[in-house]
Amino acid sequence: MDEALTAFAHLARPFACIDLEALDWNIKMVNVQSKGKDIRIATKSIRSVELLQYIAERLDNHSGWMTFDCQETLFLLERGFTHILLGYPQMERESIELMIPYIAQGADITFMIDREEHWRLLHEIGLQHNIVLKVCIDVNVSTDFKWIYFGTQRSSLKQVEDVKSLLMKMKEFPNTEVIGIMGYEAQIAGVVDRPVIRWQQPLIQFLKKRSMTLIGQLRRDTVNQIKKACPSIQFVNGGGSGSIDFTVQAKEVTELTIGSAFYFPALFSRYKQLPFKPAASYALRVTRIPEDGIAVCHGGGYTASGAIGIDKAPVPFWPNNLYLLKNEGPGEVQTPLLDKDRILSVGDTVFFRHAKAGELCERFLKIHGRRGDKYVKAFKTYRGEGGCFI
Repeated sequence: MDEALTAFAHLARPFACIDLEALDWNIKMVNVQSKGKDIRIATKSIRSVELLQYIAERLDNHSGWMTFDCQETLFLLERGFTHILLGYPQMERESIELMIPYIAQGADITFMIDREEHWRLLHEIGLQHNIVLKVCIDVNVSTDFKWIYFGTQRSSLKQVEDVKSLLMKMKEFPNTEVIGIMGYEAQIAGVVDRPVIRWQQPLIQFLKKRSMTLIGQLRRDTVNQIKKACPSIQFVNGGGSGSIDFTVQAKEVTELTIGSAFYFPALFSRYKQLPFKPAASYALRVTRIPEDGIAVCHGGGYTASGAIGIDKAPVPFWPNNLYLLKNEGPGEVQTPLLDKDRILSVGDTVFFRHAKAGELCERFLKIHGRRGDKYVKAFKTYRGEGGCFI
């Protein structure tokens, strides 16, 4: 990180930064691992218009974007984005209606559904505005082992029969068209191979291996069922950064959603054999040495969402051998660290990796880019452009 210190010497701490050489490597590896399948970028993992465009320009088979909220989607539409899959069901009528003028002018937007209520709202809006809205059916491919539910609580479509029941309602919603299917294997893509609690590792490996077989069968069956009823299907979406090698083998999947792989945050270092490099990080200044072996940085309380645990805390990674204090963790305005080697002094810089990817952008207006020891430019985050969504 000596190169980073040189490149960013002129910046006030704290700041967020990105190693563009590492980012380029990660994009290259996504191109290699996707084996020709289309890539849809998960915008929540990037949260910077400029970096979204940077990544898309370098992907071999970029098929569009997966957004996470109506207001974020509108924000991107205003900046010329299209081919958008709104990855989560939306129930805010006014927010959906704000996108109608863009759709009428040719913007490609697909809305996610897994219940009749989602579908009916979209139909009513389409009917009111004399327009047909595109729909993607979200199938829950989590695995219920009865003794443990392995996956995420998201779509209510957990079995083929659930899908059949929903499709029976399709004739009631003529102002919509089903053009996509999603089956996101969260229990593979979103569950780390090396958990903090070590005894869980063999259990997770067993559950993942067993679940892979069941995911494949369920997703194939539901895709076949939906295609029979909906001949206009254009894509089948699956995958995530933690499951590329698995999902790319699924013949029914036409595109992968990838986001975190590009920044490669700390949580993803707990997966096995991912060929990516840490790209995004942030820097804090040491402002106190309250006692021997303890250094305090200014700022740093950037914890990640999800189940509360140490794995959601940021990780100090340079200099080496620094650790968060168990009784304090990353603080609201200061972060104390255990400095075992007693190498830090007041005024020094410590670099951290956020546990997740795009959430770091909610804390900074810009992400500063470098190549080696050369400063390149600052990339505005959503927040830097006035964007704040859910």
